[in-house]
Amino acid sequence: MSSVFFTRLSRLFILLFFQVLVFNNIHLFGYVTPLVIGYMIVCFHRNTSRVGILLWGFSIGLLFDIFSNTAGMASASCTLIAMFQPVLLNMFAPRDAAEDFTPTFDTLGFWNYFLYILLLMFALHGVFYLLDAFTLVDWQLTLISIFGSSIFTTLIIIFIELLVRPRKKTKHYA
Repeated sequence: MSSVFFTRLSRLFILLFFQVLVFNNIHLFGYVTPLVIGYMIVCFHRNTSRVGILLWGFSIGLLFDIFSNTAGMASASCTLIAMFQPVLLNMFAPRDAAEDFTPTFDTLGFWNYFLYILLLMFALHGVFYLLDAFTLVDWQLTLISIFGSSIFTTLIIIFIELLVRPRKKTKHYA
């Protein structure tokens, strides 16, 4: 087994722990709840196999479903964004990027990374809350939940990224 697998597994348990115990209890304005567990899927390298990403996405969602009692909504949502992740990463990655390209602020730039995360989180929250509502009777509240949670989760992921990943030092010559 490689160290990448154990790094992902430890990141999964840390994010799952904080998601279940902290972020599931945050309900801004009664509608906005972040699903930070999607950060796991954001971090996959460019050369990760599609089957591997899909299995990780389903596993992440299944574990979240088990601990949060969400009845498959997270599994469907995480599997969907695991399917979109390679396509979006290729869209935002530079053309001359290496095969083991990792999406970060340094490699994509701030705005490209922000849009990359925002699109993935919009897909995650869109599927999650549409499956949760399973009707369009209160479509305004569903849209508020989708947009608010996507933006709030994106901001939390950017904050986590700034804390976790070391920034490259630039040399200043006088």
